[in-house]
Amino acid sequence: MGIPLFQQYHIVKYIIDQKRKGIKRYPLVLMLEPLFKCNLRCIGCGKINYPEDILERYMTKEECIEAVEECGAPVVSIAGGEPLLHDQMPEIVQEIILRKRFVYLCTNALLLKKKLSDYRPSPYFTFSIHLDGYKEQHDRSVGREGVFEIAIDAIKEAVKRGFRVTINCTLYNGADPYKMAEFFDFVMKLGVEGITISPGFHYDSAKRHDVFLEKRKSKILFRKILKLSKGRKWRFNHTPLFLDFLAGNRTYTCTPWGNPTRNIFGWQRPCYLLNDGGYARTFRELIEETDWERWGPGRHPKCNDCMLHSGFEATAVNDMINHPLAALRILIFGPRTEGPIDVI
Repeated sequence: MGIPLFQQYHIVKYIIDQKRKGIKRYPLVLMLEPLFKCNLRCIGCGKINYPEDILERYMTKEECIEAVEECGAPVVSIAGGEPLLHDQMPEIVQEIILRKRFVYLCTNALLLKKKLSDYRPSPYFTFSIHLDGYKEQHDRSVGREGVFEIAIDAIKEAVKRGFRVTINCTLYNGADPYKMAEFFDFVMKLGVEGITISPGFHYDSAKRHDVFLEKRKSKILFRKILKLSKGRKWRFNHTPLFLDFLAGNRTYTCTPWGNPTRNIFGWQRPCYLLNDGGYARTFRELIEETDWERWGPGRHPKCNDCMLHSGFEATAVNDMINHPLAALRILIFGPRTEGPIDVI
């Protein structure tokens, strides 16, 4: 796994504490979106198509910290939009770190090299860089030439300065497993801590809709990629059971409350990807008054092809706590890459 033991320990301790208290629905990662504004227009993104007046709205530092305190999740993923466009972002990050929460700042890295001096390395802080593959694939994904080189340059500088760095990689229709394997080899040599991988989600407001994978194609693609991982030194920011799920060997229901989203509108229902349920005013209202049984594969048509970590990683984490030997076996031997695929 690409997550340090120090962080794993704190997360497992948090989960055990929640279970001891008898709390059924608890968050693992707060998805904090202080803004939707971005300096790119990625083909698979549905966040940047809001009207201009919405794109100019920002959560204040105080609102961000209030959300962190209210939620109580041990990990905070700061997304958007492009978080580095937020003038208060260094202060927001520092305040969250002071509260001993693990911060992942998700960025396309266009501004990262310029902004690095605003941050300090910490075991609680990670830059999560958006990279969807090598130059041709990534630049096509983000809709601009030259972004790949800028991101690689920024990654090298961040690693050189002692920052934790991870790669956030979304796969779309047409992704080649052999090219992705070469790409993973490449980013590992850059010194990054690990890789987050997921199939793209079908946003209604995305620029293009032919790029998204349906569930069976996703599982076939990830099975081919994971088969190529044998003997390679890839580190993923996922539990072994989530990787097994991606390979089509496990059926999971999503756990949307495991990755609750707070953005400029409030607490988003039901999850980071969908807002069809509207917005709650408080985290407590989100947890207690949301009809969770309405959402998920087989329950809502928009959920049927979703396999993203924001919906299913929390499920896999809980499964790992309940079945540690199964997780250990997959950690050692890898997910099964032959035989029938579960497409439920």
